[in-house]
Amino acid sequence: MAEINGVSVPFIPIVGNESTASRKIGREASNQFDAIFKQELEKVKFSNHAMKRLESRNIQLSDNDINRIEEAVQKAEAKGSKDSLVLMDKTAFIVNVPNKTVVTAVEVENSNENVFTNIDSVVFAV
Repeated sequence: MAEINGVSVPFIPIVGNESTASRKIGREASNQFDAIFKQELEKVKFSNHAMKRLESRNIQLSDNDINRIEEAVQKAEAKGSKDSLVLMDKTAFIVNVPNKTVVTAVEVENSNENVFTNIDSVVFAV
C-alpha cells in the first residue's frame, strides 16, 4: 500500500509487458474505431428534405434498396460525378455524390416532374 495525503491506496507496479500490452490493445481499439468510422462515412445519408419527400410520397426503402443506392453512388463517384440522378425501379433520387447525400426522391410514374436539372450523371441502380 502507498499513502497519498493520509489515504492508503493500493500500489500496482507497471511492468513493461503490461504497458506494451495496453498500448497494443489501445492500437487495436483505435484501428477498429477507424474502420467503423470509415465504413460509416461510406454510407449514404438522406437530407431532411429527402426524408420529408420519402414520407410524403410514401416511398419506403429496404436495406437492400439502400445498398443499391450506395453502390450507384460509388459508381458515380468513381466517374467523378458531383450531382447524380440515381434511377432505381420506379424511383428517382438526386444525390450529391461528394457528400453521399440523397437530396430528394421522386416516384417517376406518379410525378409531373419529368425534368431534372443541375445533374452531371445518371446511374441505374441494379
